[in-house]
Amino acid sequence: MTISYSKEEVTKWGWISNSWTEQKKLKTYYKEIKPAMKNILVLCTGNSCRSQMAHGYLNALSKGKLAVYSAGIETHGLNPGAVSIMAEDEIDISGHTSNHVDEYEGIAWDYIITVCDHAKENCPFIPSKSARRLHHNFSDPSKVEGTKEEIHQAFENTRNEIREYLQNFLKEEGLN
Repeated sequence: MTISYSKEEVTKWGWISNSWTEQKKLKTYYKEIKPAMKNILVLCTGNSCRSQMAHGYLNALSKGKLAVYSAGIETHGLNPGAVSIMAEDEIDISGHTSNHVDEYEGIAWDYIITVCDHAKENCPFIPSKSARRLHHNFSDPSKVEGTKEEIHQAFENTRNEIREYLQNFLKEEGLN
């Protein structure tokens, strides 16, 4: 299983190499710290755009109180437009990676959030006894064709819709 870490996690926990000390920190983090946190998986088709924006907002809005993961039923790489539009809202997702849902097999999810219809309809069943499964289909700004301004507006609209949805989700679930 491959595990990826956000830039915030790397900075927070001081992981800069694969030395024995850093590996020990990782084991402590995943055995003692993260289990006390709620595990949230955000799923999309390619884990490149919408799920990455949601991942960034969940990390930022929860102030590190949640263990947030994002994945796709495919991996398409990180979308530069998503990185750029999130930076406009002062959230850095440039260190995120595009991960496949199979990489997180065995994690006990508290929430599984699908952010596009394609992932909801085509994702293999993810076993998790207590997971609350939520779905909201956000438009895919990476599919928009037009002028630079029109494309930027599409990314901005999707970003803002994701932010509002997640702010409400965190409030309703008492996670903020």
